[in-house]
Order: sequence, then structure tokens, then C-alpha cells
Amino acid sequence: MQYTIQTERLGLRNWQDSDLVEMAAINRDPQVMQHFPSTQSLEDTRGFIDRMQKQFSKTGYCYFAAERLSDQTFLGFIGIMYQDYEADFTPCVDIGWRLGKVYWGQGFATEGAKACLEYAFEVLALEKVYSLASLANVPSMKVMEKIGMKYQYDFDHPKLLNYPSIKTCSLYLINKSV
Repeated sequence: MQYTIQTERLGLRNWQDSDLVEMAAINRDPQVMQHFPSTQSLEDTRGFIDRMQKQFSKTGYCYFAAERLSDQTFLGFIGIMYQDYEADFTPCVDIGWRLGKVYWGQGFATEGAKACLEYAFEVLALEKVYSLASLANVPSMKVMEKIGMKYQYDFDHPKLLNYPSIKTCSLYLINKSV
């Protein structure tokens, strides 16, 4: 398998059509999607994978498909993505992750995110990377802090205004080390 980023335990790569069923299962899980507007259908997931493949072809990065190296088990995604919705900090590149719940609490998100930041700063020569999560998504904010990101402020996400329970998000930032 050809990985864009490899860590001790993870391989992060561009998406394959064969990832659809496993990612769709993650996106259908109400617990995984509790901090998002809704679960996602197979067609929603197909659209997501198409967007990731196009973004990767254009820029060399996306929310990468994540596999455990020891057995090539599909875990979900970890990666960086260009964002241009209307906000004070956009356009920007953000970092994010979504893993199947059986893989939570094992350090995969932190390990993969650290490697993505290194890729963003060293290979892509980005100056800064953002991340955000709804206020209730404390586990994701803990990952942001573990990878060295600093809290900036809370804001109402323009794409979540119709979802009162998740519309307010915390914004985090990390700058390239000098």
C-alpha cells in the first residue's frame, strides 16, 4: 500500500472506492456523529470520498483514509483540509479526524494528527493549521491540545446555525515552529 504519511502504527493515504462501505458504517453510527448535524448515508459518504479524492489530486492532502499498519484495518480518517466557508479565520487549512468508535481511546487520532501537522509544515510549507469542534466535543479538543494546538475563541459556525446544540464551536490554532 502506498501511504502519503506513515507513523509507527498508522498509514494515511488517498481514498479508494473500496473504502466506501467501511466509512459509511462509521458515518451511520449515531455515537460517532453525535457532534454533527446528523448521521450520513452511503450516498453522503460517496460524495465525501469524491471530494477527498479531488482535494488530494489538487493539493496533495485531504482528510486521509487511515489504516492500522499491523493488519491494514480501516479506522476512519485523519488529515488536513482546505476550508473556505465564511469565518474570520478562513480561508484556511484545518485538521480533523473521525474514527470508528472501537478505535477511540487508543491514541490513533493524536498519533495521526501529529504526523499530519509535520506533513503540513515540513512538506506543504504551511504556516498555520486550525482545528475546531463543537463545545460538547471535549475528546476532540483534548486531541487538539495534545498535538500542541492553542485555544483561540468560540464562534458560531456558519454551516451549523440551524443546529443550536452544536453551532457554537471552539477554534484552535498551531503555527509552524520557527
